[in-house]
Amino acid sequence: MAAETVCAYEIARRGQWSGPAETVTLSYDDRFLRRKRLTSDDGTVFRVDLPEVTNLEAGDALILTDGRKIAIAAADEALLQVTGPGLTRLAWHIGNRHTPCQIAEDCLLIRHDHVLADMLAGLGATLMPVTAPFTPEGGAYGHGRTMGHSHGPEDHDQDHDHGDHHDHSHA
Repeated sequence: MAAETVCAYEIARRGQWSGPAETVTLSYDDRFLRRKRLTSDDGTVFRVDLPEVTNLEAGDALILTDGRKIAIAAADEALLQVTGPGLTRLAWHIGNRHTPCQIAEDCLLIRHDHVLADMLAGLGATLMPVTAPFTPEGGAYGHGRTMGHSHGPEDHDQDHDHGDHHDHSHA
């Protein structure tokens, strides 16, 4: 009979836990989950079964049913480093496309995307491919990422204007 897989039902956020922990290294997309089978960097197989879809950030920890902790690490990913004059303006154009963006003092980091690269170059940006962990800014409405505007029936209790002053296309 095979041993039962341990499970993680809860999260301890960065700064709210301590002690020894294994690590699981996940991409930006993989850190957005509810139920999934994962393997830690040390080979521990475990199941994640959270009450809702959750954004995990580097430094958070999953608490296993046997009491162990699995710390979340951000994986290296193919990114574009955006620099140049008018960095604030460039950030606005990235945000206007509901694109996740990591903001540093002297540059912006986005996931590699040739369409955005062409747009940003046309606006005067200097782009350099880099490989690094991607930890973009969280959403304005709470912990973790925002999912843009879905405009499904469940979203229309939001109190914001849907005028023609921003583009929802993802060109």
